[in-house]
Amino acid sequence: MLSEAMTALAAAGGTAVVQAAGTDAWTGVRQQVALWFGRGNPQREHAQLERLDQTAAELEAARPTEVERVRIRQEAAWLGRIEALLESLEDSERARAADELRALLAQQSSHRSVSAGQSGLAVGGDLHVGADHGSAAAVTMGNVTLGHPSQPGPHQD
Repeated sequence: MLSEAMTALAAAGGTAVVQAAGTDAWTGVRQQVALWFGRGNPQREHAQLERLDQTAAELEAARPTEVERVRIRQEAAWLGRIEALLESLEDSERARAADELRALLAQQSSHRSVSAGQSGLAVGGDLHVGADHGSAAAVTMGNVTLGHPSQPGPHQD
């Protein structure tokens, strides 16, 4: 049985795999995760590359109404795979594998970037949009129409 910290690490790993699928980071993450799972065994590494490709294909093929369900299922599958590997290792090897996985996750989060298509807006952190004293601020999202709000009545001043 894994410690709570190891289980949380496995969950973070599962989430990271799924979040990277279909992004510019996928090729690097895919290779690093396969190497981590392979633990020096080319056959295990190859098997994980196939699983990673299957994950990316399932996420890409999911209909819009299914994406969230497929994402959750894939995250759970990768969590289980990571937990199983960690559980199979001796304590010293488990600690080393956990450190390697933490480093992989840290590297992925430090390289995370955002991008947007033509006329798009990409934000890598929080975005706050507001309006003060008669000014207006807006972000265009498809067919959004901004109108003039009604003037406040005497009880709303």
